Amino acid sequence: MQEFVNIFVRSVFIDNMVFAYFLGMCSYLAVSRTVNTSVGLGFAVVFVLGITVPVNYLLENFILGRGALSWLGPQFAAVDLSFLTFIMFIAIIAAMVQLVEMIIEKISPTLHNSLGIFLPLIAVNCAILGGSLFMQERNFANIGEASSFGLGSGFGFFLAIVGIAAIREKIRYSAVPAPLRGLGITFIITGLMGIAFMSFMGIEL
Repeated sequence: MQEFVNIFVRSVFIDNMVFAYFLGMCSYLAVSRTVNTSVGLGFAVVFVLGITVPVNYLLENFILGRGALSWLGPQFAAVDLSFLTFIMFIAIIAAMVQLVEMIIEKISPTLHNSLGIFLPLIAVNCAILGGSLFMQERNFANIGEASSFGLGSGFGFFLAIVGIAAIREKIRYSAVPAPLRGLGITFIITGLMGIAFMSFMGIEL
């Protein structure tokens, strides 16, 4: 259990998708104008990462990897389907995003309209694919660790986008210099938030 907590905390604060790797910046910048839409997209990303990372872990370890099909018999031990990794990972992600879009459209049409094109674009959000590729790179020992990493990465994105949205709502009433209004001041604040998150690197997990 301690290992799961460590992986979760590390993926939220230390290996944050936005502030450590600058992944998912297009959605992060475009949807973070209001807290409401940011919360909706953030929960969608948590759900998609929480499902796709463990599913892709199983896919990698029991179907795609070298020798992964050995459970079918010794004659399959040499089979290597790793060349299908990208397309299969993306197919799983696209399926989950389609499911999320259908659920949000049914539950909250207003939120669905607010998110607009950025909801289906979660399928090509580099933070989502990055979660599965980082999972593959880190060779987690079991599906529990992969699930903890997926949920932590999603929550890290949620924290980042809701945080910047709250700040952007407040600075509308601030005397921001004209050349920096809009994306200019957002980039500056994002950089400062990234520096703040770097302070968590000193935590021993």
